Amino acid sequence: MDKEVNRGFAKKAGVAGALLLGSLALTGCDVAAPDALANILDMGWPDPVTPEGTQMYNFWVWTWLAAWIIGIIMWGLFIMAIVRWNRKAREKQGAGEFPKQLQYNVPLELTLTVVPIVIVMILFFFTVQAQTQTTALDKDPKVTVDVTGYQWNWKFGYAEVDGDLTEDGQDYDGLDAERQALAEETKFDAEDAHNANPIHGTSMGDLSYLNFNKIETLGSTEEVPVLVLPTDTPIEFRLASGDVNHAFWVPEFLFKRDVYAHPESNQQQRKFQIERIEEEGAFVGRCAEMCGTYHAMMNFEVRAVSPEKFERYIQFRRDNPGAPNSEALRSIGEEPYATSTHPFVSDRTATRDGENTVDPNANV
Repeated sequence: MDKEVNRGFAKKAGVAGALLLGSLALTGCDVAAPDALANILDMGWPDPVTPEGTQMYNFWVWTWLAAWIIGIIMWGLFIMAIVRWNRKAREKQGAGEFPKQLQYNVPLELTLTVVPIVIVMILFFFTVQAQTQTTALDKDPKVTVDVTGYQWNWKFGYAEVDGDLTEDGQDYDGLDAERQALAEETKFDAEDAHNANPIHGTSMGDLSYLNFNKIETLGSTEEVPVLVLPTDTPIEFRLASGDVNHAFWVPEFLFKRDVYAHPESNQQQRKFQIERIEEEGAFVGRCAEMCGTYHAMMNFEVRAVSPEKFERYIQFRRDNPGAPNSEALRSIGEEPYATSTHPFVSDRTATRDGENTVDPNANV
């Protein structure tokens, strides 16, 4: 009788293990979870707007599902042990004080060792898979954007634009050679200078690692910077900081990237790519690295527009180098200023009085 009970329990445990491993096998795949399940298990994650974000979203949801299955099995075993083998239950059964001891059951101990290892290996595999897709630099970008973080705002510049996205059909090289040459001159101190070239053999005032472009959008206290990008287009971002560490974070991308000064000298990869932005709209961006007094004010916006609108936007910026970004946005029928950063304001003086938000009912 005991053998039959043990075999029954083993079968149930085997089925539970098979279901667990089956759910883990789906973890991290491109298979999307049912909407109702995702809405419960995504823990408030925003809906992704890039393929990289979608893979991480699915990985997150399936991982939570696997975690819940593991948790339910473990809680079930705990409760069963408490109810079935407590002192009163044992007395009613006329059994001894202690249940059967299994500490020398080699198959059971091997199972309890191997199963956690298998679970960790599966999770590790799909983690690496999602990470590899997100960090891959093989997506053939059609637009390259230079992102510069500084206390406490952002500068965005267009380094390269493929001919498919320009009105003349020619690839656009946005490098500002004159300003870049001036930056190169800051790389080394004169040898007779005090404490010459102390940082990896370069000057403390070295700006040569920053990129300077002819078309740039510069954030200010008065205006949140808007980075205009085309949908359905591979895009490369090149990140650098002009001072302390910052972080480039668009919540709908579902990942952030640190922004460092001297990235190559500090063994950091400044580039990352996305396969495409899948829908038009305004997406808030934030600095996700505590970078000083006005860190909370360091917001920006990604404005995703159609490739046709982006083509007209770039042409306007090329034809009108002195015009502000707001005029370029207005010229393609877009809102001229950031729409996604409310109720937070960019005005640093407001925070001194504790007023860092605006009245949502006010006319702004």
